[in-house]
Amino acid sequence: MKKIILTVLLVFTGLVSCKEDFLSVIPETSLSSAIFFNKEADFQQAVNGAYVPLRSIYNDRNWLLCEMHSDNTYYSRNILFGATEQQEDIADFSVPEAKGLTANVHVLNQYRLDYQIIARANQVLALIDGVQFDAVRKNNIKGQAQYLRAFAYFQLVQLFGKVPMHTEPVKDREGSTKPLSTSDQLYAQIIKDATEAIAGLLPKTTQEPGRATKGAAQMLLANVYMVQKKWAQAEALLKEIVASGHYSLMPSYVDAFTTTSGNKNNKESVFEVQYQEGANGLQGNFMYSFLSRPMSPAELTPLAGTSNPQPLTGEGNNTPTPDVIAAYETGDLRKDASVGYVTLSGSLRSNKVYPYIKKFVRPHSLHNNHGMNWPVYRYSEVLLFLAEAQMEQNKLADAAANLNLVRTRAGLANTTATSQTALRDQIYQDRRSELAFENKRWLDLVRTGKAIETITAYGNRVKANPLDYYYPEGATTRSNAFTNIQLLYALPDVESSLTPHF
Repeated sequence: MKKIILTVLLVFTGLVSCKEDFLSVIPETSLSSAIFFNKEADFQQAVNGAYVPLRSIYNDRNWLLCEMHSDNTYYSRNILFGATEQQEDIADFSVPEAKGLTANVHVLNQYRLDYQIIARANQVLALIDGVQFDAVRKNNIKGQAQYLRAFAYFQLVQLFGKVPMHTEPVKDREGSTKPLSTSDQLYAQIIKDATEAIAGLLPKTTQEPGRATKGAAQMLLANVYMVQKKWAQAEALLKEIVASGHYSLMPSYVDAFTTTSGNKNNKESVFEVQYQEGANGLQGNFMYSFLSRPMSPAELTPLAGTSNPQPLTGEGNNTPTPDVIAAYETGDLRKDASVGYVTLSGSLRSNKVYPYIKKFVRPHSLHNNHGMNWPVYRYSEVLLFLAEAQMEQNKLADAAANLNLVRTRAGLANTTATSQTALRDQIYQDRRSELAFENKRWLDLVRTGKAIETITAYGNRVKANPLDYYYPEGATTRSNAFTNIQLLYALPDVESSLTPHF
């Protein structure tokens, strides 16, 4: 059985080392089935592997499903370039589906990557108690696996609603097919895992940088409670994060985000996905995915700073919409830190000026290869969630005080909202500006009950004024644009061939 377990693990994961930086890859040939899962280092390597899919999720998928699938960003239409309908369908709320299934490849890949995390975490959790080593270190490894499993299921339940739930390693074909669990069942497991992770994980001050911490697990659980509208439970967890003293706002909003090689896991970071520029396969290139096109090397150089810039062709993604740009209050320092502009000489539009997501643009050495980390949870969101939870309990003074901490850093005056309704609107507004382009917008619209109304109005604006949304003169939206506005994604149809339960 031990050999079977090892074979499954090696098929599904690239294991990584704990001897130096936990991003470093360990060659699979150095592993021996005779000694694997017999000591602490084996479980450390295995839990490292459970982090790995996060890089693909945040580099390639999640921004499509949670940011470009909103009114915050859109694609830069290039009528001369084909084979982009998979991305366009997500941005245009026109993802084809039948009988609750879709063939969209980005939906499929997000789904599979989350289950890779779950499978790897399950392997650790199923075996770790059978091996004796230091209890504190064991609980820390278990806590990381529990956090990652809870994190993956939280993504799945928010995006799909109902999915199969596996909490044990899959040992055979029959075990791989399970009925769809309800959202209530999934949330119960997420809460259980996150609660146990909080008990076992180390605080940020003593945890290895980049790994899940007690504060990260508290934030994840608080996020779950915010979705469930359990305001008091969320408030209690968020106040514990604040009281820990392990986190604070960076003085400048710009400094909340990493460079390609520095400022990582800073004091504002609660949890971020780790990337590393270079040839070791740990890099990101999301900055390039977000740039409008066509872009010449001369136009790219001031942004990337590389010595070997290459032309960017095709169609740009995640271009800030006029809507999100207009949403910033006058004098909000986050606007200039988050949105920049570039002139593209090869554009088919008479107005060749395009906005881009400036907060993720940092100089680096290698073309299409950078090391900026992705912020999943920041301390500013802790404060904004805390303000929202307090506001919903009618603790308006406390809510305003926490909101104002975020607004002050943004160069804005204290909120003037005095009613619960006005303060709610202000908190939602500041969440949009503070967390713009960090894959929060679609999920916020869903959890606050504003998704259908907001996207319907947004779709009408795009269809009425395509030129304002980066279409060339004379081009119109596709006939199916904004015809399938749903709160959840359909399940991937490829997976339906593997199970009778879809």
